[in-house]
Amino acid sequence: MKKEIIIILVGILTISSCKNEVKISKDISENELNLRVSRFDREFAESTPKELPNLKQKYSFLFPEQYPDSVWYSKQQDSLQMELYKEVMAVFSDLESETQELELLFKHIQYYFPKYQVPWVITLISDVDYQNRVILTDSILLIGLDNYLGEDHRFYGGIDRYVAAGLDKNNLISDVTSAFSNKLISYPKDRVFLAQMIYYGKELYLKDMLIPLVSDAIKIGYSEEDLLWAEANEEQIWRYFIENELLYSTDYKLSPRFLDPAPFSKFGLELDNESPGKIGRYMGWQIVRSFMENNELSLSQLIALPADDIFKRSKYKPRK
Repeated sequence: MKKEIIIILVGILTISSCKNEVKISKDISENELNLRVSRFDREFAESTPKELPNLKQKYSFLFPEQYPDSVWYSKQQDSLQMELYKEVMAVFSDLESETQELELLFKHIQYYFPKYQVPWVITLISDVDYQNRVILTDSILLIGLDNYLGEDHRFYGGIDRYVAAGLDKNNLISDVTSAFSNKLISYPKDRVFLAQMIYYGKELYLKDMLIPLVSDAIKIGYSEEDLLWAEANEEQIWRYFIENELLYSTDYKLSPRFLDPAPFSKFGLELDNESPGKIGRYMGWQIVRSFMENNELSLSQLIALPADDIFKRSKYKPRK
């Protein structure tokens, strides 16, 4: 779309966001939360050989038994590990702001899902394993801080640019929320495109509720310009899906075209290079938002509801 239109829309969005500041309920903000955050990355890098046994006892799940201590000694002295740690400390000298964000996230989670047990948060260095930068189990949350050094960091030079764009500390809390959402929401067993769209729509709506202070662009992993393009072209995208009878299609090629992370979505039209990837997720998000605006359900009820029911009761109409 034209850059002039984008500039105008950015202005409108900025004005709108100033008028509609998100407020956090007292029931959420004043809820007491005991969040344990441990910096394994720092403890391991700065420990001595004499301290290693205590470290192994504290974090036994991070030290596979088949590896002798000599492996860990060598890793501590490895030049690449030392460089990774140096760069991590340059960006995360402390975790004060990240801890505050995590506390607020888990307060929201406990508000909507009271039985949820807050995990032990452990930060580490993952050798830039960006595909597993956040791992959540029933009791532990592992965060690889070396995956959040900024998209232009030299460590990410060989990574596709659309992937590297997400390797920034601003995306950390969104990634943690995705990990939590994926524990709750079951991926559809069938290959119906609509069901897959709404699966991602549920995840993104959970982010609306659990991290309301985070921008929509960060929630979905877009730049602000990408988000504005999606908003401005929502009606055209919807028309394309309807006219090409994609909603109930089981064509496996639709996922890489419209749902998977990619530099752009693949309509087979001139607008492809202007479009952001994952546009099907964006559309599923709008359907779920419309559904929740027109129906009074809890988040647990939303998660359990079949995609077709959500769509039929959503009264969704694309913005023009």
